[in-house]
Amino acid sequence: MLPSALLSPTIYVVDDDEAVRESMRFLLESHGMTVRDFPDARAFIDAEKPLEHLFGRNCCLLLDLHMPGMSGADLLEHMQAAGHTIPAVVLTGRSSPPMRERVERAGALGLLEKPAEEHDLTREISRALAVGAA
Repeated sequence: MLPSALLSPTIYVVDDDEAVRESMRFLLESHGMTVRDFPDARAFIDAEKPLEHLFGRNCCLLLDLHMPGMSGADLLEHMQAAGHTIPAVVLTGRSSPPMRERVERAGALGLLEKPAEEHDLTREISRALAVGAA
């Protein structure tokens, strides 16, 4: 039998707010998911090479839209340009129709306003995981 860590989905959380990362970790782990978190888009990119073999295999990206330096939209566009596909859900404190269109063009499957309700967040993550498994 495989260890449970190999069976549980991995959620890569990218958010510059430590409290958000910690609360996402607590929530997602309570739903049986494995969480790897990163304080910004650059930290995720630096870790991306060793992780890319896992993309598309029972994982998704949960990221903040507005971060210092590289935004969540910038990260999605970077991933898309590099040919890396990973289902993504974006969280934001504020959005606009043009920004929503931008992140959707870059591959985001969902965009949720902060603070997101638990059922909305888990629904969008489940949807992203299902798309990644297809």
